[in-house]
Amino acid sequence: MKYYLSVLAGAMSYGILSTIVVLAYGEGYQLGEVVGSQLVTGFILSWLLALYTKFKTKRRSQTDSKTSAAATRVFTRLTWKQRLLLMAAGTPTVITGLVYYQSLRYIPASLAIILLFQFTWISVLIQAVSKRQRPDKVTFLTLIILFGGTLLAAGFLEQGLSEFNGLGIALGLMAAVSYSLFVLFSGKAVPSAHPAFRSAWMVTGGLILLCILFPPTFLFNGLIWSQLLVFGLLLGFFGAFIPPVLFAIGVPHIGGDMAGILGAVELPVAVLLSSIVLHEHVSGLQWFGVIIVLIGVGLPELYKMRLKRSRSTPQYSS
Repeated sequence: MKYYLSVLAGAMSYGILSTIVVLAYGEGYQLGEVVGSQLVTGFILSWLLALYTKFKTKRRSQTDSKTSAAATRVFTRLTWKQRLLLMAAGTPTVITGLVYYQSLRYIPASLAIILLFQFTWISVLIQAVSKRQRPDKVTFLTLIILFGGTLLAAGFLEQGLSEFNGLGIALGLMAAVSYSLFVLFSGKAVPSAHPAFRSAWMVTGGLILLCILFPPTFLFNGLIWSQLLVFGLLLGFFGAFIPPVLFAIGVPHIGGDMAGILGAVELPVAVLLSSIVLHEHVSGLQWFGVIIVLIGVGLPELYKMRLKRSRSTPQYSS
């Protein structure tokens, strides 16, 4: 049960971010300052965890020959090519954060997270195009469910498209595309590396890209010692540190399929917080749409799990 709770808590952490960002905007902070403070915090925490993990494993290896052999395999020194590959794999997260957080300036947080969740069908589309394969019937059904749920959850059917900011919607969808690319490519980048070091190098790559796009002047003009530090710590802790750690603990034990289903809890958490903390209006019809989106997210994984069970069940002839 603790592994299920671990993944669940990690996904809930992601759901908190949009509310914190809107509050930071309300205090007058800019996009580069918000994302920059988040990544600086995430960078420090990720490397502290990586170094602590290495120190702890080496300390155990001094008294246990089996642990020593395992430590040698786990902490094999990464080449610079592998490090650069991991840093490159981390850059889509920065792009996702930038366009997603920028969309929050134009559209409600509850709508922004719904648009971000369109990465589910966008990932399917990208894979279908790259492999030149038509999606199966279950995938088509999932896309229809997601599309219908999105129309309800976003409030398009109640208010109409004219009531929403076009730029904000475009930015939200761009965030979904960027996140889809991150999901598709990050898992393929040096999978043999220890999760703590994979995360640390990916955050490093993201921080370097951000410093190029938005020079971190807030670190030198004293702004970091204002309330921005609080927002940066919260965003870095709940966005760049806690989820990767909890996923690394739970996913190997419950499997990627179940992790994908539990990860969808990010959506209702974000919508609920935007309603309670930011006082955004979320109608009953929109909540019904959120439930439909969650069903659409979980449907393919549940179908895969059912297939695996049916194949593993022995067939007896009469």
